[in-house]
Amino acid sequence: MSRNAQSGRRTPSISLRPVKRFKRSTGPVGGSGGPGGSGGKKARRPRRTGWRRLIPTWRMTLLGFGSALLLGIGLFALGIALVKVPDAHAAATAQSNTWLYSDGSVLTRTGQTNRQNVGLDKVSPAAQHAALAAEDRNFYNEGAVNVQGLARAAINTAKGQGTQGGSTITQQYVKNTYLNQKQSITRKVKELFIAIKVDATESKDEILSGYLNTSYYGRGAYGIQAAAQAYFGVDASALNAAQGAYLATLLNAPSAYDVATATAAGKQNAVNRWNYVLDGMVKEGWLSAEERAGTTFPDVRDPQPNPGLSGQAGYLVDAATQYLTSNGVISETELAKGGYTIKLSIDPARQQALQDSVQAQLHDTLSPDKRKKDAAAQAGAASVDPKTGAVVALYGGVDYVKHYVDNATRRDYQAGSTFKAIALAAALENDAKTQDGRTITPNTVYDGTSGRKVRGGKGTPYAPPNEGDRSYGQISLQQATDWSVNSAFAQLAQDTGLQKVKDTAVALGLPGNTPGLDPVPSIPLGAATPSVLDMAGVYATLDNGGRQITPWLVQAVDREGENVALPAHKTTQAISEDTANEVTSMLQGVVSDPGGTGWRAKALGRPVAGKTGTTDDQKSVWFVGYTPELVTSVALFGQDPGNGSQVSLSGVGGIDGAAGGQYPAQIWTSYMKAALKGQPVGDFPTPAGGASTGATDLPTAPSTPSSAPTTSAPTGAPSTGPTTAPGDGSTPSGGTDGGATTAPTPPPTEPTTQPTRPPRPTSRPTPTTQPTTAPTTQPTAPTNGGTDALVGAGAGAGASGGSRG
Repeated sequence: MSRNAQSGRRTPSISLRPVKRFKRSTGPVGGSGGPGGSGGKKARRPRRTGWRRLIPTWRMTLLGFGSALLLGIGLFALGIALVKVPDAHAAATAQSNTWLYSDGSVLTRTGQTNRQNVGLDKVSPAAQHAALAAEDRNFYNEGAVNVQGLARAAINTAKGQGTQGGSTITQQYVKNTYLNQKQSITRKVKELFIAIKVDATESKDEILSGYLNTSYYGRGAYGIQAAAQAYFGVDASALNAAQGAYLATLLNAPSAYDVATATAAGKQNAVNRWNYVLDGMVKEGWLSAEERAGTTFPDVRDPQPNPGLSGQAGYLVDAATQYLTSNGVISETELAKGGYTIKLSIDPARQQALQDSVQAQLHDTLSPDKRKKDAAAQAGAASVDPKTGAVVALYGGVDYVKHYVDNATRRDYQAGSTFKAIALAAALENDAKTQDGRTITPNTVYDGTSGRKVRGGKGTPYAPPNEGDRSYGQISLQQATDWSVNSAFAQLAQDTGLQKVKDTAVALGLPGNTPGLDPVPSIPLGAATPSVLDMAGVYATLDNGGRQITPWLVQAVDREGENVALPAHKTTQAISEDTANEVTSMLQGVVSDPGGTGWRAKALGRPVAGKTGTTDDQKSVWFVGYTPELVTSVALFGQDPGNGSQVSLSGVGGIDGAAGGQYPAQIWTSYMKAALKGQPVGDFPTPAGGASTGATDLPTAPSTPSSAPTTSAPTGAPSTGPTTAPGDGSTPSGGTDGGATTAPTPPPTEPTTQPTRPPRPTSRPTPTTQPTTAPTTQPTAPTNGGTDALVGAGAGAGASGGSRG
């Protein structure tokens, strides 16, 4: 302040110094308006904007995790409380299966007795350790559930490495004993909770014992005791390390790893798995390295079927089981548990007729005690309704109890010349052309010279011989079909395209993985090894106007009143109807031509189309034939009764040589007479080009005297072995399916004696230029220019496999 000079009053003075300002405190201390004041407010945290709003805070994360943990514990406790352990004894007892014929009559029952529970002290330690080495090596040191294993299995499955396991032995025991094999989330959740309860109430030994007693080992054997008897004929207590390891191997895939019946690949997989088990036993200290080194693969006994499966019953059950499991209808494990009623498509009357025909035409003529070769004859047959695909009769062998391999479904013998029908279909369907560019028809001329080199391929020449090394000169394709001329069909396949022949085979019904079904020069001569049932399906496609239906054997499945869904019988137009009818017309000549290889089937007295087949060394002989109403495939296989190896059928029945026109054609004719008795006689459709070509319009070959003996042909079903007759390969040299060098003039009525076949010419005719039009008289052979046939496997297969006629 300063004093005013006039008034003497003090007046405020003005300072030029800056005024110090105080910020209002934002802290919690003090009063309002300043530091330490009581009126301060908290600063607001800036709001989250944009994508930051989506990120939970740590408080929210912690709260959520805690809530989820509490919820999981609650649900787990609720699951433990609610899920009950079922009655193990009721669930683990296998029931019987009932198998019915198509009319509802009982075929057989299976599955009632092949189980015997034993305590763990009745199972050898070696067998116990083998099971642990195969399925769960840490069993005694882990809980009921292996979380790490489940996670690993889930990851591998997600990676596309196939459905993976991961279950402990406890879980597998629970699944086998209390649940089913259905892959579902509900079942898996129940399995986990029940496994935890079981692990808490039962000892590890009790669980292992239960697992070994409830596991399925194949051959209808549930439990390790039944398996030990089924595979080795010993009790479970006597199993050694090698045997125990094999039984442990079967747990992975029972039927696929049964070395008595598995494929070559299946046997190798079984050996690989067996080695894996033994190596695991060594790693865990359950088997010494010295013992492991001295362990060899055990001798597995042949299947010893239930007596209720004797005769044809076992073959029918096996074939139906294969159909159900391969189509994913029922797993092998579920079926073995029982409780199913399965109705087959088998007609009991036709089934009996097929059995009777094989007995009368084959087995009644054989004398294994006098002729050792007779014991090598194994027959197989299948009969199919071409309109529906239903298998109405099946013959698997002499007796399932004595010969367990099903001759109707086995795929290890070559089809021979029955495959030539497929080559015909391929050529006609694809409008194939000869080497000089003409479209192939039944009248196309081919050179039938034996050993003629195939033209049009590349590499090593392929030159298959004809039956008996006979040469036929220039012949039409129809004649080559009637007489089963190899050289002509080898050229036909090359003209058509080898891959097209294979593709046509698959389209007509052969499985794509049929052994030997390769696009090589020998393919038309039947180097592939389809089953009798497979070939019945192929010819059924031809009989059904080119419409393919895979043969089926099961009509209905029922379990405890509930129907089980079966696969639909899909129909596919494999080849055109015109092609199918043309091939059928050509195959009629095989039977109607008196010199045709299938002349015996003419005794049926109905329109018949078919083809014979005989393979190298006569190890298998076939006749596949059909009428408009029914297709039947019959084959005879040469199998050594001692070691199971393939052997020649020459000498069976006291006959030098073997051919499809002999036993198979006779069995076929006898069965078809009974199967079609009382039914109207139907006609095949006429090919689009006009009347049936058959063998009636063939060019006439020059007559040649014959020195071959004339032998009687059966006018009906013979009571003794087949008569040797030219035209089906019954030659003194033991030939096969080849035909005559001339086309004998057909007699006005059914012959009582078979026309004789002229002898093989002493010189081969000189080929001339291929005619440009279809011949009306016997033309000359084509030169068919081009390079030689394919290399390697094809040439080899032609020389050592496939048809000799």
